[in-house]
Amino acid sequence: MTADLIDRARAGDGEAFRQLTEPHRRELQVHCYRMLGSLQDAEDALQDTLLSAWQGLDGFEGRASLRTWLYRIATNRCLNTLRSAKRRAAREWNVPGMVPPEPTRLGEAVWLEPYPDALLGDVPPPGPDARYEQREAVSLAFVTALQLLPPRQLAVLVLRDVLGFHASEVAAMLDVSVDSVTSALKRARATLERRARPDDASAAPAAGSPTEEALVARFVTAYEAADLEALVGLFTDDVFMSMPPIPFEYEGRALVRRFLAGLFGAGRTFDLLPTRANGQPAFGAYLRTPSGVRRGTGLIVITLRADRVCATSRFEGSVLPWFGLPETL
Repeated sequence: MTADLIDRARAGDGEAFRQLTEPHRRELQVHCYRMLGSLQDAEDALQDTLLSAWQGLDGFEGRASLRTWLYRIATNRCLNTLRSAKRRAAREWNVPGMVPPEPTRLGEAVWLEPYPDALLGDVPPPGPDARYEQREAVSLAFVTALQLLPPRQLAVLVLRDVLGFHASEVAAMLDVSVDSVTSALKRARATLERRARPDDASAAPAAGSPTEEALVARFVTAYEAADLEALVGLFTDDVFMSMPPIPFEYEGRALVRRFLAGLFGAGRTFDLLPTRANGQPAFGAYLRTPSGVRRGTGLIVITLRADRVCATSRFEGSVLPWFGLPETL
């Protein structure tokens, strides 16, 4: 069947090409997202991959599977993007009437964007040689850490440890030696271990579990009531806050409390609409206004550890449509 579809696609049959590539489309998009940290960039890379595959199908010799061949194209498209240095720049603070406290540090991965869980449903599980579970491998902490690796190391780690390709397959994809793959993987693993935060997915309650639902309900109640003490009481001592593409990062209850006190100052209150991003609870945040219209100001993603919130990430309101959320209520 596949051979017949390939022959028809090579003869110019677009529907045959679609049938060949559609089963791999979503996993390729997730792969590009992991490498680029941006849903928009990932979709661009996916489209470039499919166009290149369509134009280069005559060069597919069948020595590797079609899936592996597509991953090779997608990986190299992402590497080209990473090396072009045409990445989204950091933005200045843009919340009117609020002066934020001095951040703990400025984040390096300012181009990071959230990935809707609704797009993860038909992504196949990792291979048997993968080192990461699917939920961990798309978490914000993991995707952020990936963005801090050099491009070649990033590609090798994702292909080997996330997807479970063999070293020889990765070497063929990247046109390098197996020794080079082994060396790059060793360096990438060491870098991730140094930068790892203690908020890995294995410490989070199961998605949809009573523990997660109860914690999410407490978070929403406290946030919508602007109850600063109740909200801070849900945080771990080392809670971490980020807000890409604004590079400010805050660590620890005291600093995060000061930030939220400023946010809720002057009577600001919000409504939260639930969704999920990167395998984590997320919320569209809507600012209440005197007119009664509630304006979408951003997407908040929280990371859970046991029965506490150990991280929050706030993204711009422009991402709300990706999650099926309206701009206003």
